[in-house]
Amino acid sequence: MDAMDRSTMPSAQGSKKRRPATAADSSADRTRASGAAVGSDFLQLDIGQAPPGGRTAWLADRLRSAIADGRLPVGARLPASRVLAEELRVTRGVVTEAYRRLAESGQIAGRGRLGTVVVAAPAAPRERARDAAEPGPAAGSAPKEAGAGPAFFGNVDREGVVDALRALPCRIDLSPGVPDLAAFPRAEWLRAERAVLGAVTPADFGYGDPRGAPALRRAVVGWLARNRGIRADPDEVVVVAGVAQALGLLGQLLRADGIRRIAVEDPGSLGARQQLEYSGHEIVPVPVDAGGLDVAALRAGGARAVVLTPAHQFPTGVVLDGERRRELLSWAADGGVVIEDDYDAEHRYDRPPVPALRSLLPDGVCYAGSVSKLLAPALRVGWLLVPADRLDALVTAKRYADLGNGILTQLVLARLMDSGELERHLRHVRLRHRRRRDAMLRAVEKHLPGARVHGAAAGLHLMVTFGEARGGARGGGFRDTDLAAAALARGVKAHPLSWHRINPGPPGLVLGYAAGPVHEIDEGIATIGTALRGLLP
Repeated sequence: MDAMDRSTMPSAQGSKKRRPATAADSSADRTRASGAAVGSDFLQLDIGQAPPGGRTAWLADRLRSAIADGRLPVGARLPASRVLAEELRVTRGVVTEAYRRLAESGQIAGRGRLGTVVVAAPAAPRERARDAAEPGPAAGSAPKEAGAGPAFFGNVDREGVVDALRALPCRIDLSPGVPDLAAFPRAEWLRAERAVLGAVTPADFGYGDPRGAPALRRAVVGWLARNRGIRADPDEVVVVAGVAQALGLLGQLLRADGIRRIAVEDPGSLGARQQLEYSGHEIVPVPVDAGGLDVAALRAGGARAVVLTPAHQFPTGVVLDGERRRELLSWAADGGVVIEDDYDAEHRYDRPPVPALRSLLPDGVCYAGSVSKLLAPALRVGWLLVPADRLDALVTAKRYADLGNGILTQLVLARLMDSGELERHLRHVRLRHRRRRDAMLRAVEKHLPGARVHGAAAGLHLMVTFGEARGGARGGGFRDTDLAAAALARGVKAHPLSWHRINPGPPGLVLGYAAGPVHEIDEGIATIGTALRGLLP
């Protein structure tokens, strides 16, 4: 986000320092004492409607609603914080904090001398003030959102169930798998895009190499060498529309080789599993423990291919340990096909980096990565490396799938990689993600006592489990699908852990912390705690 003008946004330390009283503060005190009505022509704001002690949240909600319903369209300018504070007869900190909350959620941004402007509108209004005023539904009752009750969460085989949940409105979204989208480097992207458009030739707008733009394939090789320890040649890289397309293309190649059974981690990604099932494969679950994928169980299962997330396993967060890596590479040397999904490997906080499997066995590992967890899923850009004997078949499959990805996005991304901007962005978002991770850890400890936290050292989510004695298929207390439904009824989204399991296990939730501001994380976990207490005997 661009730096906010001092007149509109607080400094990084402003909220922590005491400042001398001002005339506006004294006026605010006199107004509160006299009970006189004050307000602003801007959005017809009436400070008298704000609840005691809740002026910041009230103002943030009013601004958020105005952006959602179009009264403040994209490009609209907000009043300077000092001006609005004087009109409302509140301290300037009330306004700057409200602005900061909207800035963290990506709805407003500083534009230098232009002040603070609206840069994005939410897909649906988030009427938090109205929700807070209305009593919540009784525990276990159906949510307001049609089709989102316990039956919705329990129907894991429903096609597009994750997309259906994503489309439902909510107050706070703690779904996993999304980075801090408000931190997307808009200014850097625009600069790179202008440079690219100034340099491309008419021929660049035609049909290109289905493997992807040479500039991006070269940039990806450099990125992987610097950040994942992988040595490759640009001719080995195939640009794809994210890991989802990579799995779809690999599914075609495996079927052509007569491989119909694919092993997956259990628990593991529901989305990856459904992608493989759509390709017509039989899924073989392999248990995951503290050391990662159980390779002995993989051998016993008889599948000839396996998809795994070794650097940061989804959803448990464990790392495939050294002994298991050696066992897996031995299995691959015996003819097994290893598909490495390098899921959010860049986001580390409390542990050293882990080399990619592809760096250890280039001829035995199919490697897939993307910028979905680094920049934004909407870019739909990733890369796939396969052993040399499968490369020609992969390029053919990609050609017939779509003739290649959009060229401009590839060239802009290549420029960001080559210039070092992507590494700078990664360092920036790591700090933001870490703060939000820490906030979620505190919130879980406070509002979900007894919950066990998994995978906190890296990534964009936490997995929390509730002991078998307190619930689940074996504990008999509650189902995590009921907990997810009860939380959504109160306006908070989360994934039930059972969505990402094949075999039964204790109940749990998979909670994303990267996409939302810190103040929402505590509120969201507190709401889940309320929902949980309503389910426990």
